Amino acid sequence: MAKTRPGRKDLDSYTIKGTNKVVRAGDCVLMRPSDTDKPSYVARVEKIEADNRNNVKVRVRWYYRPEESLGGRRQFHGAKELFLSDHYDVQSAHTIEGKCTVHSFKNYTKLENVGAEDYFCRFEYKAATGGFTPDRVAVYCKCEMPYNPDDLMVQCESCKDWFHPACMGMTIEQAKKLEHFLCSDCSSEDDAKKSNSMIPLSPQPADTKAEPKRRKR
Repeated sequence: MAKTRPGRKDLDSYTIKGTNKVVRAGDCVLMRPSDTDKPSYVARVEKIEADNRNNVKVRVRWYYRPEESLGGRRQFHGAKELFLSDHYDVQSAHTIEGKCTVHSFKNYTKLENVGAEDYFCRFEYKAATGGFTPDRVAVYCKCEMPYNPDDLMVQCESCKDWFHPACMGMTIEQAKKLEHFLCSDCSSEDDAKKSNSMIPLSPQPADTKAEPKRRKR
């Protein structure tokens, strides 16, 4: 941890102005942008300190939205997806608007209700180069795209791969009514091999162990 400069003191917490919400190091916060037409910035607080005039500053590590990255937003990026960047900054604590939660990808997909202050992160992002860690993720469907938690997918009962209804020529409503599903590659197999159980909808990160049909990109 960086040493506190002369005339400054470390603080354990900061109470957001006009609220009773307390921010501590490690918390994720929403920060007011200079352009009011833009959404709030999201950052992780690394350190809180005050100078001898009691002006409070926070050292933060920024989260980037997909559209703020060099590659831009892509089809598989979720609406609430963020990238944890290597971009650090010092900001006035007065620019903190509220607190939020940045979940792991696995935990986010388990949420029954996603609130306005819920986000998720599955990549770290190097702001200078546009590089990501990890740089390879599992892909699904005929379109060979990573999983977007906002999109419904159906699982083939035979090969166990996951598919977007649109890629299979179905609507979302039709997919939700399915009791059985075989992808086009497996549809020629004997109908007797079909399972009698209801098919699962959308993959869960807990199921992300390697499958024969999954590829790395």
